[in-house]
Amino acid sequence: MPAKSAAQQKAAGAALAAKRGDMKKSELKSASKSMEKSMSETELEKMASTKRKGKPEHASKH
Repeated sequence: MPAKSAAQQKAAGAALAAKRGDMKKSELKSASKSMEKSMSETELEKMASTKRKGKPEHASKH
């Protein structure tokens, strides 16, 4: 599943780093913390690898 915004892509990258042990899980903020718990490493890789070009910083709430 590709990221819908740059913020979502960044959060997925942080969650992936924590899941791999490159970052402490205690350093994660709310969105990346829940992503780390609920998504597999493969799902996080797909979301984190999404290109940011052309993506809004934050997704609309519609």
